[in-house]
Amino acid sequence: MLLNLTNHPSSQWSAKQYNHAIELYKEVIDLPFPQISPTLDSAGLNLFVDEYEHKVRQINPLVVHIMGEMTFSFRLVQRLKAIGILCIASTTERITEQIGDTKTSRFEFIQFRAY
Repeated sequence: MLLNLTNHPSSQWSAKQYNHAIELYKEVIDLPFPQISPTLDSAGLNLFVDEYEHKVRQINPLVVHIMGEMTFSFRLVQRLKAIGILCIASTTERITEQIGDTKTSRFEFIQFRAY
């Protein structure tokens, strides 16, 4: 099972990304990514990491798809890898269109990549 720990629920993924996840991991469960204040100090961040490590251990996934605030993600990935839980990120291709003064970007899922 894939635990999706991001700001993007799997119900909002493209069909390509969702189907690839199901093909690889058979099931996807969402755990919303926490709101991490930019004013949070290191000790406070570690409390979030402790809490989410505990949540992940309770769910006991095969793989964690983790993307979000970089320092939280880095610390949690280090801990999860240390206990044998594979952590992955999704890779995308940015497709940008410039029409006049308006620039729009969309992101096309390419693959999952291990940390």
